[in-house]
Amino acid sequence: MEIDGSQKSGSGTILRLSIALAAITKQPIHITNIRQNRPQPGLKPQHLEAVLTAGKLCNAKIQGANLGSRELWFTPNEIKGGNIEALIGTAGSIPMLFLATLPICLFAENSVHLHVAKGGTDTIHAPTINYLKHVFLPTLRQMGVYAEITVQKYGYYPKGMGEATIIVRPNRHLKPIMLESFGKLKSIKGVSVCTFLADKHVAERQGNAAQEYLSQNGFKADIQVINDKSNPIQKGSSIVMWAETDTGVTIGADSIGELRKMSETVGKEAAQRLITELSVKPTVDIFLADMLIPYMALTQGKSVFLAQIISEHIESNIWLMEKMLNVKFMIQKTNNLYRIEKS
Repeated sequence: MEIDGSQKSGSGTILRLSIALAAITKQPIHITNIRQNRPQPGLKPQHLEAVLTAGKLCNAKIQGANLGSRELWFTPNEIKGGNIEALIGTAGSIPMLFLATLPICLFAENSVHLHVAKGGTDTIHAPTINYLKHVFLPTLRQMGVYAEITVQKYGYYPKGMGEATIIVRPNRHLKPIMLESFGKLKSIKGVSVCTFLADKHVAERQGNAAQEYLSQNGFKADIQVINDKSNPIQKGSSIVMWAETDTGVTIGADSIGELRKMSETVGKEAAQRLITELSVKPTVDIFLADMLIPYMALTQGKSVFLAQIISEHIESNIWLMEKMLNVKFMIQKTNNLYRIEKS
């Protein structure tokens, strides 16, 4: 199958997902114009490692897997599973590598134990590792996805050096997900983490600022503070918050510490993002929305969710699913939300 990587968002998402679907469907794939719409097109270290790790999972024959490459041939074989090691070597996102490989792991013959070293657990332009743990995986569990993430070392920009493991139990028969109603808010929780910044009370300050902003808007939150010492090479911080409702909805928001960015700003930013979502009562947040599309496409039967916007990643993912899996999605505006249905 031919995939033009410059279509829609023209981003690494098209590369990662098309490789995953090729592995699952055992269909050879040729991808051109990889990351064409990004400032530095072609394969960066984290994209290359995602391709190579996908290749390890299904014993694929790969051509064009070089840094900067804009063209790739991927010929998959059986998905065996087992213990897989990956090494990014920069602050490239470990969560994005997990997102690239999790769909493949579900179709493996055996459980998968994927360990990723020397990467970033919490970096910009990617979900934080705790977002995957507390928002993404709990939602997927409703579809029959059983996976668990453990962080050995937190890793941040620019040095990375983070380390994490995902263990996945295969399940080829995913259940549809019906998230049609926001329901009633049950709780708001969070995790505020800092690595080797306890002396500056960074995690506490992030958490306190988030709680204060939520309280000003009529919400209460239970935020766990983690003063981490796992990575002496790269200091950093992040915060993730999530709201749970009585209809099985989990809405998340995160924010990452950066140089010269006050801890209070990091905490407030996450709280603001969460409140922006809660004010329109969607059933998934804007980031979870595009991540759910591939899993909906892999199920038999109807799946539905409500999102506040249609991002370019949602459009890209729907385009790719319809092209590669011969499924149909429908987007409909209902009041101030978009209803996305896979029929």
